[in-house]
Amino acid sequence: MIEVPTEVLGLTADVLWQFAAVFLRIGALVSVMPGFGERMVPVRVKIGLALAFALIVAPAAPSFQAPDSLGSFARFAGTETVIGLALGMGLRLFVLALQTAGTIAANATSLAQILGGAAADPLPAMSFILVLGGLALAVIFGLHVRAAELMLLSFDIFPPGRFPDGQILSSWGLAQVRRAFALAFTLAAPFVIASLIYNLALGAINRAMPQLMVAFVGAPVITFGGLAILMVAAPAMLSVWVAALNDFAADPMAAVP
Repeated sequence: MIEVPTEVLGLTADVLWQFAAVFLRIGALVSVMPGFGERMVPVRVKIGLALAFALIVAPAAPSFQAPDSLGSFARFAGTETVIGLALGMGLRLFVLALQTAGTIAANATSLAQILGGAAADPLPAMSFILVLGGLALAVIFGLHVRAAELMLLSFDIFPPGRFPDGQILSSWGLAQVRRAFALAFTLAAPFVIASLIYNLALGAINRAMPQLMVAFVGAPVITFGGLAILMVAAPAMLSVWVAALNDFAADPMAAVP
């Protein structure tokens, strides 16, 4: 029978604990992050992605001291899970920004009801197109690399095993929500401006020619205009969105007042 040296057993236990501790935070983050954490992605695939990220991040992560009791382990696991979910929700808010921008644009251009059930969530067609295009563009531009960098950076921002301060975490969450809605309104600005000009022109025509059914004349115009603006502005909108997503991954605490 081959005897395994005690040093080897101790080293193996340390490596396994390091991997398990990193996996707790990364698993929670991957479960809700854009692209990899979508509802259409099977759970087994998400677990496989979390394991792959943990294998990449664990060697570069700081060393963790193994808990000496079950209570300490439960507290450590809860802390790491909360931190991972918070960072994942910070990334998920960028998808919410695209959905909100598409909804604003669709309502402004009378396209809110077309293909409303194409996605898992009841979204207008514009939201579905923007979200699908944004996720594809983010993956093309290295979303997995940005995610791995964010995971490594998170251990410097939130030390392992230490629950983040509630006031800081709440301020950070409010800042992320505020930034997401500001980004959504910025992306939808061309559609809102076009809708304002259209409604002003329609009102002026209606006052000048009350007998004309301006709604029937203007409906095709605003529909075609909305589609034309989407075709022209979508590349710029998605470029701005990807840049904001990368900025968050590089410095997730930048929006904290």
